[in-house]
Amino acid sequence: MRILQVTSGKHYREERLIHPYAYPPPPRRGGGLVALVAVTVLVFLAAPHAHALRPQVQAVRGVLAGGLPGLPTIRLPQLPHPGSPSARAARPSPRAARAVAFVLAQRGKPYRWAAAGPAAFDCSGLTWAAWRAAGVAIPRTAEGQRVGLPRVRGPLRPGDLLVYRTDGPSRRHVAMVVGRGRMVEARGRGIPVRSTAIRRGYLGAVRPGGGR
Repeated sequence: MRILQVTSGKHYREERLIHPYAYPPPPRRGGGLVALVAVTVLVFLAAPHAHALRPQVQAVRGVLAGGLPGLPTIRLPQLPHPGSPSARAARPSPRAARAVAFVLAQRGKPYRWAAAGPAAFDCSGLTWAAWRAAGVAIPRTAEGQRVGLPRVRGPLRPGDLLVYRTDGPSRRHVAMVVGRGRMVEARGRGIPVRSTAIRRGYLGAVRPGGGR
C-alpha cells in the first residue's frame, strides 16, 4: 500500500512517500487475558495433584507476579504445603489405605449372614476383615464398632466406618468410606459387596486406629 503525504505552500507542492510500516500497528487485545484464564483453569484442574505440580505452579506464580500489560493482577489459590494439617487430612493413613484396598478387592462377592470372608461377607464381617488385613483389631459387630471405636471429628476420610440403623436382626449396618462421597458395603441378602454413594442419616462415624 502506498501512502502519499502532500505538503502545500505558497510557492511549492511536495509529495513524500510514507512507508506503510512507519507507524506501529495497534496492539492486539485479548491474547494476554485468554492466556491468563487458561493458566488459572489449569491450576484448578490440577488441584488433586497439587503436590506433584507445586514446582510448575510456583513458576506460573513467578511469571504472573509481574503482571501483564493492561491487565489487573490476579491472585492464584494457595496450595497447602505437604506437611500442613490440611494436606495430611486429605490423605488416608497407610493402614487405612490397606483397609480400603481390601474392601475394594471384595466387590462382587456375595452377602452371607455372619460371614467374614474369604468367599462371602456380612456388613460388619467385611469391615472387620478389612481392618484386620491392615493390622488393626476392631470389634466384630456393627454396634460394637460404633461404640468401641474413636468417633470421627471433622471431615470423613477413606477407611472411616459409617454405622446406620437397619431393620435387620442386629438393627445396625456398617459400611466403609473409600473416597470422596463413596463407600463400600455388604448391604444384605441378594446384594453383593458393592461400591455406592454415601447415604446420609448414619448414626455415627468412627475411625479405627485413630487415624494412624
